[in-house]
Amino acid sequence: MHNRSKHTYCASLFFLLLILLFGSSCLLTGCSGGASSKAEANAGHSGGSNTDGSGGSGSDADGSGSDADSSSQKRADAYASLVPTASGETCYGDDSVSIDASNISDGYVMVRYTGRSEKAKAQITIPDGTVYTYTIKGSDYNTFPLTGGNGDYTLKVYEWVVDNSYALAFSKDLSVSLSDEFKPFLYPNQYVWFTGDSQVVALGRELSDQSADDLDYVQNSYYYVIRNISYDNDKAENTPTDYVPDIDTILEEKKGICFDYASLMAALLRSQSIPTKLEVGYSGEAYHAWISVYLTESGWVDNIIEFDGKDWVLMDPTLAANNSSKAVAKYIGDGSKYTVKYSY
Repeated sequence: MHNRSKHTYCASLFFLLLILLFGSSCLLTGCSGGASSKAEANAGHSGGSNTDGSGGSGSDADGSGSDADSSSQKRADAYASLVPTASGETCYGDDSVSIDASNISDGYVMVRYTGRSEKAKAQITIPDGTVYTYTIKGSDYNTFPLTGGNGDYTLKVYEWVVDNSYALAFSKDLSVSLSDEFKPFLYPNQYVWFTGDSQVVALGRELSDQSADDLDYVQNSYYYVIRNISYDNDKAENTPTDYVPDIDTILEEKKGICFDYASLMAALLRSQSIPTKLEVGYSGEAYHAWISVYLTESGWVDNIIEFDGKDWVLMDPTLAANNSSKAVAKYIGDGSKYTVKYSY
């Protein structure tokens, strides 16, 4: 089975490069039914608060790159966060495996393992044949994205036997027709998890209140991450193979590894209705994580972006937080050093 452990080990990049800063401005009701709402209201705005890293309108506080004053245009806040649900309308499984495929048209499937084995994994093969392997956490539903577009998927659940050996517990083929191509990159999933009560959603509202438009919001989110989150070398050296980012913990501890940086920024953008891919692959020869975003004016901007007022430049928040200026641009170049292996 595929091992994704390497994506957490990218510390070596940070001693080679310098940063470019730009100057422009799941859960879950059971398969027996009980659907919950697909959207949670994000109540209210924080307005002109000037909390740590967020700043108020017109501020350039720690974490905000916006210089807009209180009379400036403000972007429309996302009033609802999408919430995955196990609605019980379309279910598969047996005594130990439960698959809720009720909302695959929204780009996700929910899986629960309640068997006797101590560990279980889900393996999803997307239409182009790429195989994604996830660790199923706990006994509640886990949300896994369907990021390969329309087509035929295969979902397999394996249960641990001994050492690194797993046995097939259940398999199901799924035919997916997405209602919206962006939905897989707007909903929370195991690697980009948040709810309406998450700290990251509240932070997103604060940053949105400081932003004139989506591009400005991407900039403010980017600056917040690189200015407030430090790279955790100890964590990078001791990260388990089945590591899953906890976004609110990252915010509280203000440190993390490359996967944490990408997960946090993806959550900030998705919670404000900006489609965002958390991407894992190679940066040079190092296994690494970054994001790509979709902006209405520009389409998909790949490989983590930065806008200097004229040109889009690759913007990797892990590199940016740990290095500085011209050599990052030189290293990043035209993006050819970045090779996407998985998108979440």
